[in-house]
Amino acid sequence: MNFNLYDCAEFHSEFQALEVTRHTPLTDKMSLHYFELPKIPTTFSKDNELLLWLSLFNANTEEDLKRLEALEVPDMKQAIGAYRHVSATDEFKEIERMRSRARHNEASALRNARTEERFTIARNMLKRNRSIDEIVEDTGLTHDDVEALRDAN
Repeated sequence: MNFNLYDCAEFHSEFQALEVTRHTPLTDKMSLHYFELPKIPTTFSKDNELLLWLSLFNANTEEDLKRLEALEVPDMKQAIGAYRHVSATDEFKEIERMRSRARHNEASALRNARTEERFTIARNMLKRNRSIDEIVEDTGLTHDDVEALRDAN
């Protein structure tokens, strides 16, 4: 995951299914592993295969890839080469462009929803005759925004 999920320093969490009452494991053949990429160490050795792969997944720049390549681990060099080959295709570039646009649209929609929610709260507070200063403080809207809402009603 490219975000912190758990409030702990460890980057790796493993979960197994347990019976609710007796707390006995369902099986030793299945578990869920969560890797929180922001928590992975920035320094590692070429002997730690797990950290090498996580660092590859976490690489955001060409410098990150070059740092991994400099360790001269054959699997990493092969994986980075494959990534560069695939990412050079027109199809990959178009998919990345569409993903980037989708992330931007999602962020815009979320920002608009939050803004609309603040305006809805402000309208409700105006109906209850709250002061403009109180509404500004509670919603984060500007005085002008709240006054415009008041004047519109």
